[in-house]
Amino acid sequence: MRNLAREEFALKHRYVMVLHTDEPHPHVHVVVKAVSEQGERLNIRKATLREWRREFARHLREQGIAANATMRAVRGVTKPHKLDGIYRPMRDPKRGSTYMQNRVEVVAAELLKEDLRVEPGNSTLVQTRKDVETGWRAVSDILVSEGQPVLAAEVERFIEKMSPPQTEKEQIAVALLERMREARVRDPPHIK
Repeated sequence: MRNLAREEFALKHRYVMVLHTDEPHPHVHVVVKAVSEQGERLNIRKATLREWRREFARHLREQGIAANATMRAVRGVTKPHKLDGIYRPMRDPKRGSTYMQNRVEVVAAELLKEDLRVEPGNSTLVQTRKDVETGWRAVSDILVSEGQPVLAAEVERFIEKMSPPQTEKEQIAVALLERMREARVRDPPHIK
């Protein structure tokens, strides 16, 4: 991380790093002053973060540490990213998340009306998953053609085990419907 920080920020932005080894997964935090010594503001976009991750993995590989910077979609992850102010309350049961509570209430109301509306990002999510699966199947085909059928089969199993691409709203709806089903099984209605 030191090399990446030096390349990206040295003589431009002040920064500080701290290594945490008090948890099962050692990690480094980097805090960067947003305004440079020349008065320019650091503009961090998603693409910037992806590039930093790729560069960090490259630096690790140069030091003999196996690392990559695979995008979440390629790993089959569809869990939406949350802003810190939403994510932290979700993890703390004492605080609770008013954002998530509101989301659940909206989805529950739509389910009761049998009018669950599809979110605009759904089609992009589904298309991204199709593209990812196409890429993984191409990898599998290459492995077969290179005489690696066992590894190709592992790739196919990985594809099959990926959770379905769902928006957060769809994930909430599935969870609510599952709870309702479990409640009906546990406490069936009494017939008079």
